[in-house]
Amino acid sequence: MIPAAFDYARPKSLDEAIRLLAKDGGTAKVIAGGQSILPLMKLRLAQPAKLIDIGRLAELRGVRRTDDGRLAIGALTTYDELQHDPNIVHGLLRDALPAIGDVQVRNRGTIGGSIAHADPASDMPALLLALNADVIVRSAKGERTIPITSFFKGPFTTALRADEILVEIRFISGREDYGSAYRSIEQPASGYSLAGAAVIVGRSGGGKGPFDDVRIALTGVADTPYRATAAEKAFLASARPADAAAHATDGVTVASDIHADAEFRAAVAAVQVRRALEAAIARAE
Repeated sequence: MIPAAFDYARPKSLDEAIRLLAKDGGTAKVIAGGQSILPLMKLRLAQPAKLIDIGRLAELRGVRRTDDGRLAIGALTTYDELQHDPNIVHGLLRDALPAIGDVQVRNRGTIGGSIAHADPASDMPALLLALNADVIVRSAKGERTIPITSFFKGPFTTALRADEILVEIRFISGREDYGSAYRSIEQPASGYSLAGAAVIVGRSGGGKGPFDDVRIALTGVADTPYRATAAEKAFLASARPADAAAHATDGVTVASDIHADAEFRAAVAAVQVRRALEAAIARAE
C-alpha cells in the first residue's frame, strides 16, 4: 500500500519541533523511529496531514541520572541503546528488551515512541507501570509530568495533548534489596504479547523481612496495560505467588481475539504473574 499524501518537516531542535506542533498540532503527527506510525500509514489506517520528524534530535537521546538519583531516559533512546546502557540493572528490563520485536525494531524503535503509540500488547507500557515511571512532556505552554499510571487512556490513546511532545521518562534506579522480572507469551508472527507480566518486589526498609513493596503490571490482556492491584494485595497478604496469580485479571475485561479467547488469555496471564513473581523473589533474596 502507498500512504496518503502528507507534508514533512525535520526540525533541527526540540524548540523548533514544539513550535511546529503548536502550529499544526491538530493534524500533524510526531515521528521518531517510525516503527509504529509508518505501517499504519501504509495501510491508510492513519492519514496525518503532516509528519514532524524528531528522530535526529540528539538532545532527546540517552540515559542520565537526575539529582534525586533516578534514571531519566530520553524519548529517542532506542531499545538497543537502553538494553546496553550500564545504568540499566533492572531484571525486568534485561528480561524484556532483548526479545522486543526484531533487530530492526530494537535498533530503530524508540522508548518514547513505543509508549506514545500505546499499543495494548506492547511490552514497554507494562515495564514502566511496574517501575512506577513518570512521563515528561513539553509544549509551547511549558513542561508537565504525567504519572505512568495516568498516561494510558485506552487502546492507542494516551494523556498526551495534540501540542505536546514526549521528551523523557524517569524511574527509580535499581536497588540490591529489590528484585524484578518480566515473563510473557508472545504471538509468534507479530512478537506482541498475548499476556505479559512485569513484576517488582522489595523491602522498602531493607533487611530480610517480608516483602512490603510489590508492583505487578500486565500487557496484552486487556484493552490497555494495567497495574494488577488485586494481585498485589493478595501477594502482600500471603507472600505466595500463586495467590497473587489467581487475581491477575480481577476488575478488567479480558480481551478475546483470533489469537486467544478470554478464558485462555486469563489463564496465561495468571501463569506469567506467578512465573514473574517467582523470578523477582529469587533475584531479591
